[in-house]
Amino acid sequence: MHPVVEQVTAALELRSAKRRQRYLQRLAQAAGRTAHQALGCSNLAHALAAQPDDAKLIMKQGGSPHVAIISSYNDLLSAHAPLKDYPERLKVALARAGATSQFAAGVPAMCDGITQGEGGMQLSLFSRDLIAQATAIGLTHGIFDGALYLGVCDKIVPGLLIGALHFGHLPAVFVPAGPMHSGLPNKEKAAVRQRFARGEASRDELLTAELAAYHQAGTCTFYGTANTNQLLMEAMGLHVPGSAFVHPYTPLRDALTDEAARLVAHNSRQGERYLPVGQQIDARALINAVVALLASGGSTNHTLHLPAIARAAGYELSWDDFAALSKVVPLLARVYPNGAADVNQFQAAGGPAWLLRELLDTGLLHDDVTTAAGHGLRAYTREAWLDGEHLAWRELPPQSPARDIVRTAAEPFAEEGGLVLLNGNLGRAILKTSAVDPAYWQIRAHARIFDSEAAVQAAYSAGELQGDLVLVVRFQGPQANGMPELHKLMPLLANMQQAGQRVALVTDGRMSGASGQVSTALHVTPEAAAGGALARLQDGDWLVLDAQHGLLQVELSEQQLAARPLAASSDEMELGFGLEMFGAQRRLVGSAEQGASSLFED
Repeated sequence: MHPVVEQVTAALELRSAKRRQRYLQRLAQAAGRTAHQALGCSNLAHALAAQPDDAKLIMKQGGSPHVAIISSYNDLLSAHAPLKDYPERLKVALARAGATSQFAAGVPAMCDGITQGEGGMQLSLFSRDLIAQATAIGLTHGIFDGALYLGVCDKIVPGLLIGALHFGHLPAVFVPAGPMHSGLPNKEKAAVRQRFARGEASRDELLTAELAAYHQAGTCTFYGTANTNQLLMEAMGLHVPGSAFVHPYTPLRDALTDEAARLVAHNSRQGERYLPVGQQIDARALINAVVALLASGGSTNHTLHLPAIARAAGYELSWDDFAALSKVVPLLARVYPNGAADVNQFQAAGGPAWLLRELLDTGLLHDDVTTAAGHGLRAYTREAWLDGEHLAWRELPPQSPARDIVRTAAEPFAEEGGLVLLNGNLGRAILKTSAVDPAYWQIRAHARIFDSEAAVQAAYSAGELQGDLVLVVRFQGPQANGMPELHKLMPLLANMQQAGQRVALVTDGRMSGASGQVSTALHVTPEAAAGGALARLQDGDWLVLDAQHGLLQVELSEQQLAARPLAASSDEMELGFGLEMFGAQRRLVGSAEQGASSLFED
């Protein structure tokens, strides 16, 4: 093992020892119950009332696993539309494995792509915690011996996993649906967006380009948060190996889905080995996820999701862990937005299996972990395929056919990972460097202060954003308005940068996993609404953003900054999106560095 990976893992275990011990004690208490056999007769009768007679008989006799199916299906999200028929297919496959099953819960799933720049985006991050709670509602009936979790996109998979970890005595397998086939290349789509922002493309032209990019069922093809989710599920051993990027509606996808059912039955207490997900997801699995995130240039949203997932498992994962690992983990993949390839091309070049193999061979991942597929992560370094009608796995070639997409650890795209931790008198923030030209990693310029994405757009349209500048968009943190993504700003900033201006963005909000090109300090904590230094900034202040040295600074003395009054947000809640129902989450939510969750008391 690489010594830094060992050190970060050991430090995570040490600082989390008490929290993890309490978690495992709760897990052991829950495991002491015997699922549906412990229910009273009336309780069990309610659970069995709508079941077929053969399932009733099996459950009455006991000794066979009973599996929950939790799904985020809706046909509004292209990535989740293929999940429609999964429950019935899984029930058949579970029956073949000697298990009974029930569809236990549907969880909400919203699309950041649909809500970008709209009021509904303010519910996006909070939906993750609601998904975790909805997962718990399905499982809280206490009749299950394992669970299958069906989900793909941004907040959905982290929410499902947080919910699963609160029922950590149950084995878990996550079941994806796969990406849509490649459409209009992502860089061409982005170019049309930038031309539209400059007034050089019509709305019809923009819509035609967007429809050509997002054109059928399946996950969007860029390497944003949704597809990062899928790679991390492989790195944490929660998938059937090789499931992440196989297309929907194919025989191979069907075979992988059936195998998920077999594995969860196999891993149940009534199967050949008992694998509670709360024991499976330990410090080593969490560090493996961070390493895979860094090596692939994955979404910055996972600097929120992974700490929240870790807390659900009894760990205190910090941004310092990300920063320490980023210094030693090389960048091994170039997938849009930090490259031209999409996830289908990434998969054809070797995909997650290639990445995990290279990281394992270099000692940057823990192989001695327990996964849904067995002991050791090495099973996830092989490619899934159909040998006739049978699911099988084969070794990847030693050299990739596309060195512009994936590299060996001996010849990486960059020596360090794609994320930088910034510190300074403005607080702490995350910056994704893998998609930004190093020429733009440093800037010193006057600040322009805004309290909303819409205000920036209006200033841009009015021609007010001239010269070198650092845009500060504050009151976008979890306490202020739920921490929306500000992806609509990226075409504007990219246009300014291409026109010769030196620009950067500083915000306590989020940015889409598909964003790049411009240096962006994200998730600034403490946020403005919590009295952070962003609330004391004024137009014209000199700001320094330096990714190379990890600095985020306003050129004011400590006394000068403290003497400034705290600004109040001028951005009012948009009506008609149900935001008023989430006031409790805004009051209870933790900091971005702790995962921006309202589910944890400390």
